[in-house]
Amino acid sequence: MSATIRWVRGGGLSTLLLLLPLLLVFSYFAWFPIGRAVVMSFQETNMVTDPVWVGLANFRHVLEDPLFWTSVRNTLYFTGLALLFGYPVPLVLAVVMSELRRGKGLYSALAYLPVVVPPVVAVLLWRFFYDASQTGVFNTLLGWVGLGPFSWIQDTSSAMPSLVLQATWANAGATVLIYLAALTAVRGDLYDAAEVDGAGLWHKIWHVTLPQLRGILLITLILQVIATFQVFTEPYLMTNGGPQNATVTVLLQIYNYAFRFGDYGAATALSVLLALFLAVLSAVYFRLTRSWSTT
Repeated sequence: MSATIRWVRGGGLSTLLLLLPLLLVFSYFAWFPIGRAVVMSFQETNMVTDPVWVGLANFRHVLEDPLFWTSVRNTLYFTGLALLFGYPVPLVLAVVMSELRRGKGLYSALAYLPVVVPPVVAVLLWRFFYDASQTGVFNTLLGWVGLGPFSWIQDTSSAMPSLVLQATWANAGATVLIYLAALTAVRGDLYDAAEVDGAGLWHKIWHVTLPQLRGILLITLILQVIATFQVFTEPYLMTNGGPQNATVTVLLQIYNYAFRFGDYGAATALSVLLALFLAVLSAVYFRLTRSWSTT
């Protein structure tokens, strides 16, 4: 009996027929736009008149645009700051909360609360809090302890760290819950053995907790890198790329190409470049960390 006949008799054909509508819908709404974007990246189009094939002209235009390298540097800066501050914060909170004997559910809810707030509302609230005057919310609070006032998003040197602070507050809660769930799978006897050996809290975290969470940590790291490379809401709503292009990111530049300048060819070309970069980065990352996540 051939493998095909065994597959059909085993229910493979009926399973495929049941999945076919879902696969068609998914392909239409997911893969078709991706393919359409790749095609548009080689065209000059305004989405109204007939497109004109221009080959690699859109890619050359994007790479020769001075704001391209500015947006790349800003995006890398945002990603670096987000990893430096935003990546360890959820892990620290999760470990501290896992050690609590009472009120763990309450603290978990409070940690997740910023995620429930709509992103646009959260960004606009923080924009109001970042008022650079002495009567601004943050400057008033810091003034009580003799600090400030600070310029926050109105200054080129502090604008990007201010965006990172807001993004960390808004997104850390979901990762905290992931780490809390992962911590429940850590074997208790490992902690008992560490205590018998005289290990303190820090040694238990370093030698027991972190190795047990290695796979989760590697996944959340690449997910955060991908998400931060696609940052858009914060710079668009809070600073609109200012001051002096200090917060122009790659995704904001894509938006500007498409909806400010009407150059959809350049917008899709930059989108394709970003997608290719993230795909290569992810492939290299998983290649390099394959043995680390399984040992």
